[in-house]
Amino acid sequence: MADTPKAPPGARALAATTASDQRTRMVLDQVEKERVASDAKTVRLKALRLAKEAEEAAAKAAAPVKAKAKKKILK
Repeated sequence: MADTPKAPPGARALAATTASDQRTRMVLDQVEKERVASDAKTVRLKALRLAKEAEEAAAKAAAPVKAKAKKKILK
């Protein structure tokens, strides 16, 4: 038989754990990137909504006030 160096006990388990940790880290990084993108989108949409509401409020304030018609009472 050929003299091949043996791996220390537990080396395969350590390698599997390391690979698992790398996959877990990769998934967590991806989740974090998606959360950051979602937060940025939320901030952008909120700013657009607030600008639209301010514009509508300004337009409403500038519009002439209509007098309410009095109801006619029939006798």
